[in-house]
Amino acid sequence: MKILIASDIHGSAYYCAKLMERIEAEQPDKIFLLGDILYHGPRNDLPREYNPKKVIALLNPLKEKIMAVRGNCEAEVDQMVLDFDVMQTYKEADINGVHVVLTHGHHYNKEKPLPLRERYVLLNGHFHIPEMADKGDFVYINCGSVSLPKENSPHTYVTLEGDTFFLKELESGRTLKTLQYNTMCCQKF
Repeated sequence: MKILIASDIHGSAYYCAKLMERIEAEQPDKIFLLGDILYHGPRNDLPREYNPKKVIALLNPLKEKIMAVRGNCEAEVDQMVLDFDVMQTYKEADINGVHVVLTHGHHYNKEKPLPLRERYVLLNGHFHIPEMADKGDFVYINCGSVSLPKENSPHTYVTLEGDTFFLKELESGRTLKTLQYNTMCCQKF
């Protein structure tokens, strides 16, 4: 099973369309959206081609493939227009023998992980900076931001194929870094 993981679209029709191109190219079985889908938030500038209605139109047809969590910019009104659940703080899934926890990052993150009994992968966005690291009790993966990357990082997303996570550049789909869950071996390209 192949999973595509993305976060922080922030209502950008331009970058959501780029994400749709990556989804078409990657052909994932599931899409994990880690929050901040429609609204740009008071701390961010308006992203390129800010148009939440167009983002809704692009994402809703994929509702059967999408598993999403609530970001700090989601509100109840967002759930009224999106055809997939965006109101949960976190969700768990077992994918290819890997236990993953999806969350946005404003409640649970690398500094404040969920206290689970088993080793797991914590997936989040929120900080708009991609990262992959073994934290001992869990593996931390921040997929960065689709529309508003910070600290000179590129626009990014992540895929999970087998037990390997691939951090990829949004525009080209080029792999920037990998992490194999079973060996916890990080490699940079």
